[in-house]
Amino acid sequence: MEPNSQLDVLLDQSGISRAGLAMRVNRLGTENGMTLRYDHTSVARWLKGQRPRGSVPEMICEILGSRLGRTLTLGDIGMGGPPGRGPAASVQDAGEGDQAGEAGDDAGGGASLGRFVERAAVSWRADQMHTDAPGPGLLRGAAAVAPVWEWENPPDDLDVSHEGPHEVSELDVAVLHAARGHYEHLYRNAGGVATRPRVVGFLTGEVAPLLRGSYDDRTGRELCRAAGSLAAMSGICAYDADEQGLAQRYFHQALRLGKASGDRHFGGYVVALLVNQALFLGDDRRAIACAEAVLRTPGPHSTPALATDLYAMQARAYARIGDRRGAYERMRSAESCSTRIRPEEEPEETGYVQPGLVQVRLAEALLVLGELESARRYAEEAARAPAHVRGRVNRLATLTDVELRSGATESAAETAVQMVDNAQGIESRRLRQRMRRVREHLLRHPGTPVDRAARLIEETLRVPL
Repeated sequence: MEPNSQLDVLLDQSGISRAGLAMRVNRLGTENGMTLRYDHTSVARWLKGQRPRGSVPEMICEILGSRLGRTLTLGDIGMGGPPGRGPAASVQDAGEGDQAGEAGDDAGGGASLGRFVERAAVSWRADQMHTDAPGPGLLRGAAAVAPVWEWENPPDDLDVSHEGPHEVSELDVAVLHAARGHYEHLYRNAGGVATRPRVVGFLTGEVAPLLRGSYDDRTGRELCRAAGSLAAMSGICAYDADEQGLAQRYFHQALRLGKASGDRHFGGYVVALLVNQALFLGDDRRAIACAEAVLRTPGPHSTPALATDLYAMQARAYARIGDRRGAYERMRSAESCSTRIRPEEEPEETGYVQPGLVQVRLAEALLVLGELESARRYAEEAARAPAHVRGRVNRLATLTDVELRSGATESAAETAVQMVDNAQGIESRRLRQRMRRVREHLLRHPGTPVDRAARLIEETLRVPL
């Protein structure tokens, strides 16, 4: 029997546990005059490829479809073939259940690479087909950090070669790298809402078939590196579209592919994406811990640019939990690392660590600490530095906040107008959230220039994405 990756992905998207699905099937059976006794071990067998008898597959479609807000077929849940039973299916298949359940693999480092690739491919296809449906919920607690620890620790993949229907060449891998650069440029100028469907379509149409192809270990590691970079890009777009659970899944996929590639610098970059998301979600201690997983091992895990950003994000997290000393130490580390950045020696992904990034990060940390003069100096330096359009909008938003807190309301109004001008044409829910907060802060300081800037933001936000 082949693992049922489609059902596995749908369970994840729905947020229903294995035990929860079994309970719902039993309840629906009772409503239809049937006595069923499925439990979590029964669902584990379904995920391994066993198909339950009778009308249970249709019940699963009804339960998951209701939760996801769409109609599901037997093909959607991986049970579209002719009914069949595994050799050990008897009492258990009838719904009696047992206590000898087997734990299923997931997308972390414990999963076989082949199974992970199939599960990832199914999730990409599901995302492409149902972009308007609610995404999966956020993983929290141990489930949120386990992929980071699995990336950091053994076992590593000893051989990632694969036999498939067609040969994968170095040119194929080069195309993936070029695609990633294209989508990054599009994201920075058009936003994640507009870019995400394109990346997901590319993952489904181009990347998944390559991962199923034939390649030796060397080419396989390069392929995993390139595929992981595109999965991370899709996660960035989902984060920007405020699909946080979906973004987290893509980041975890990228981290697993990064481990298979053996490229520790790339894995460290993906962890930095998770740190940034944890900061956005207000989970400061998780942000600190995940950053430390990269920073505590000198050498292969981080580059000067990556360490600069990780220390700067840690500084903000320490500031928010009230640890002033920890915040200052990380600020000093960030500034020290920034002097060692050599762009030509950095991987392509860390190009986001541009001049001014560390300054805006530190300005945000100092603003939390109430050090307004220093925060304004850093924020102004960040706003003067060259940046891509998206980065400039964020820097101007930070400068507006600092100026308002400093009492410079007229300067804040002027900066807010610049922010709106730069944001034109970018489809990003995260930037809209940021502009909405800036407007709320402006309205606390009434006055003609401020009111005008607030109205301009309101008019911009009225245009639907």
